[in-house]
Amino acid sequence: MTSAPASSTVLLATLGEPGGIGPELILKLWLERQSSPAPPFVYVASQDFIEKRAKTLGITVPTIDWIMAQKTQTLEGAFNTALPVINLENPIDDRIGIADPINAPAVIASIEKAVTMIHQSQADGLITAPINKKSLYDAAFKHPGHTEFLGELANQWPNGPHRPVMMLAGPQLRTVPATLHIPLKDVPKALDENKLIELIEITNNDLKDRFNIQNPRIVVTGLNPHAGEEGSMGQEDAMIIAPAIHAAKAKGINVSGPHPADTLFYAERRKTYDAAIAMYHDQALLPVKTIAFDETVNVTLGLPFIRTSPDHGTALDIAAKGIARTGSMLAALKMADQMARNAKAHTTKKCSPPQ
Repeated sequence: MTSAPASSTVLLATLGEPGGIGPELILKLWLERQSSPAPPFVYVASQDFIEKRAKTLGITVPTIDWIMAQKTQTLEGAFNTALPVINLENPIDDRIGIADPINAPAVIASIEKAVTMIHQSQADGLITAPINKKSLYDAAFKHPGHTEFLGELANQWPNGPHRPVMMLAGPQLRTVPATLHIPLKDVPKALDENKLIELIEITNNDLKDRFNIQNPRIVVTGLNPHAGEEGSMGQEDAMIIAPAIHAAKAKGINVSGPHPADTLFYAERRKTYDAAIAMYHDQALLPVKTIAFDETVNVTLGLPFIRTSPDHGTALDIAAKGIARTGSMLAALKMADQMARNAKAHTTKKCSPPQ
């Protein structure tokens, strides 16, 4: 296989949960390529599987084997006439509305294949369709989730270890949670000054390299109401969060806080920063999802490759009913494409000799 031309991007969309809405979104995005154009992409799955799902939905979507097609066609040219597919060796059981552990090997293989291709410079980024963690756990999947698995795959690359960081990015707001899927009562003891410094640095670096923001403005929320009210409502803001911010400032990062979270997300305030780091899951996700639920993208920072994902689940209950909306998946594709282009431009600029 050959590397992607410098002037184009090759994006890989993973299989996701076959029983959910992921396959339907892939098909719709190809059908809508003229009216609501997605960047050309390749589906890492199976031609037989996706053609069968198209037939179930009553639509016709021709497919093409991308491994063979790329020898004579550009991705843009192939995508105009057919959905490019990289065929997995693993069988995919087409069980609509059911997250069957029998499909776990194919779900995992799709992710691994996409990451390997990017590592080999055969693609520029991946868009991960939603997975069903329960079915993967039932098949002995050992990772807490999608992002953690990608983090482990990334640590096989040079210059590690790599810390994956979740960002929710919408048209008007980007937020980064410092802690994720843990009970609220466990958040204070999970906060760590050094980890917060690293989180600020990762956010700053990726905003520069992949979002093309020259001098990112980062704000950090407090943990407690009113950012602790000078210690009257908790010590974490003064003892953990503020020192991390001061240390990041000393590294030349344009960061401020801790700010009271309740006054950080209204329209005028959002214009004053490029990303907000919040202390826990809902503090970060609630505002961005409220503002633009269908346009919000899950971006993983801190990896040596670009990864985006739609900000919704597998929706098994509506699979193959023809009603799934493509908004978030389309946004994920567009964001991955722009991030890949920014990363290429940034790399070219760094490698260019001084004038």
